[in-house]
Amino acid sequence: MEFKQLQYFVMVVQQSSFSEAAKKLHLSQPSLSKAIKNLEFEVGFQLLERTTKRVQLTESGSVIYERALQILHEADILQQEIKEVKWTGSGSVQIGMIESVKNWLPSILHAYRQEFPSMHVKLIEVLGRGDVERALRQYAVHVCLTNQFIEASDIVTIPLYQEQLAVVMHPEHRLAGKDSITLADLEDEAFIVTSVGLQTRQDIFAAFAEEGVRMNVCYEVERFETIVELVRENIGISIIPQKYFAHRPDPTIVIKTTNSKTLTRTVYLTYLKKRYMPPAIEVLIGSIQMQRDSSVKWKEGEN
Repeated sequence: MEFKQLQYFVMVVQQSSFSEAAKKLHLSQPSLSKAIKNLEFEVGFQLLERTTKRVQLTESGSVIYERALQILHEADILQQEIKEVKWTGSGSVQIGMIESVKNWLPSILHAYRQEFPSMHVKLIEVLGRGDVERALRQYAVHVCLTNQFIEASDIVTIPLYQEQLAVVMHPEHRLAGKDSITLADLEDEAFIVTSVGLQTRQDIFAAFAEEGVRMNVCYEVERFETIVELVRENIGISIIPQKYFAHRPDPTIVIKTTNSKTLTRTVYLTYLKKRYMPPAIEVLIGSIQMQRDSSVKWKEGEN
């Protein structure tokens, strides 16, 4: 059995047509048909049902098709890893990230750029837990900075720092001039929150539930950027990571911390345990870990 035979077979299935598959593969249709017949002869059973209108898998062919997809995917990964063997040159690194690390990451990248000026860095926003796992396993990113604790045997999860979740409001809000804010002060306020499935939302809801305070959720949005713009228009208040904001003053909003000990979150570095990383990317991972806050503690049961 040849590797090309599997490629041809998968293409025929995906196109549901020998003629269309032949066009995609830049082959003549007779050559493609012969290759598939040879494959069927080698496996010892029919893989495809051929009709005048379309081509479809036999029951046995479905099993071979799924396995062929896995083999071709592994081959693609192998080719990618071969390209990544070199230190850098025209190399690139893809970093998955949450929106709030925008003010934490630049200093690391600036130092990295001094050491590897030809390295191309691509930042990709990756939010939900499932998105983080898929991005890592599908090689869409080399590492991911996330507030999701990923507990999986093939993924390394390292805590980097903890950050306070801060209350954001319009300067004219009734609480803007108050020195100290509690979660109880925020009950019945019109809240703007992130979408269902995002960890920051879960952290906030958990903190309010723990203190027995009701949240009045009026708006749900995807990005902190949108939340801040809505707050600027005095539409509602919100709670977002304090590190999202730059240190320079912003007169259009008021940022307040509360006395809640649970209104915090941890940011993690995650990457695939067994993925080969070129030396230049290993250096970047090391640089990120060097910025790790030694005061960060694992949650109970994490290791």
